[in-house]
Amino acid sequence: MTPLPALLSLADIQDRMLTIFPEGMANRNFLTREMGARTVFVMLYIGAVHGAGYWLRPDQVTRMTDVQASSTGDEDRTAWRDHSMQPSKEEIPGRWYAVNTREPIRDETLREGLVRTGAVREREGLPTTSPKPRYALAPEFAALFDPGLKGEALESAMAAWQEARLSSGALARIAILRQGAVAGQSRVLVRFPNGETRHMEPGPSSVISKAVVEEFTLRFLERPGVIWLSESRKKVVARDDLLAQSIKLQIDPDRNLPDIILVDLGPSEPLLVFVEVVATAGQISEARRHVLMELAADAGFTESQVAFVTAYPDRSRPAFRQSVSELAWRSFAWFTSEPDHIVALHRGGEGNGLKLSALMEILQ
Repeated sequence: MTPLPALLSLADIQDRMLTIFPEGMANRNFLTREMGARTVFVMLYIGAVHGAGYWLRPDQVTRMTDVQASSTGDEDRTAWRDHSMQPSKEEIPGRWYAVNTREPIRDETLREGLVRTGAVREREGLPTTSPKPRYALAPEFAALFDPGLKGEALESAMAAWQEARLSSGALARIAILRQGAVAGQSRVLVRFPNGETRHMEPGPSSVISKAVVEEFTLRFLERPGVIWLSESRKKVVARDDLLAQSIKLQIDPDRNLPDIILVDLGPSEPLLVFVEVVATAGQISEARRHVLMELAADAGFTESQVAFVTAYPDRSRPAFRQSVSELAWRSFAWFTSEPDHIVALHRGGEGNGLKLSALMEILQ
């Protein structure tokens, strides 16, 4: 009989998963929340590691209890593994989850999380509706939870697994977010399109602002200029009154100005771009869009000459998930972790909205 793997505590498993699956990964929450750690714990507990001959059924995670989890002897573990596979309607005092919680364990934690990253393998040949257990940890992933693996050896093993299993896009997002985290620990140097530089105070908002000025303008504007840049504390970092006057925009610091005002002088008519930086809150909502449009209209800009952008660090972050429903139509969302891409909130209308075929052409 294959020996059962040594067990880490549930807290230690979650700590390692937070490192293995770093900021920037799609569906990271499915992997790093307590449910994800508990799922990995149960798989290790019963020895569901690919090649060992044992597989997990999602409802086994729901049946685990703190009392059972503390019984770590091989005999206790094998006895529970066998018992947890038997049909039963008996009450389980202290069970980790209700019976119907097996769906998010199966669909989110396993299928959309661990299976997609290669951390878990599915048993081949089972019909979709089969009640048999079908999930097992990949051996190289299970090895990352060896209690004897510590320090530099653990860090190296985690990094090697990430390089081998995570996509190039995921690795790029992770790298960008890590750079932002480091930059946010000291004053942030921002380089403007005209070559000038300014320092901003450390913090996540400054990191996002830097990305907007240096990366967004490069990718989405033809001849960019920065008219206004402020910090979250409403401190003015830079203002270009001459550039503002050239497009007849009156900058009044006492008005309800956005974090960043950009201009694109490339088109035949200048394009004014209002940007709100969101580390935690402050997206361009319908009400906010209306206020900013009034500011632009005072300078003679029409709606077709004004763009509204909400800039986030990453679409997996709570800041985006919590505010996406409040974003204004006819605005854009941009993420520092995926600088080449942009989300457009298309506002159609009865009888004059673009058809899906036309929108598909835009997406080419």
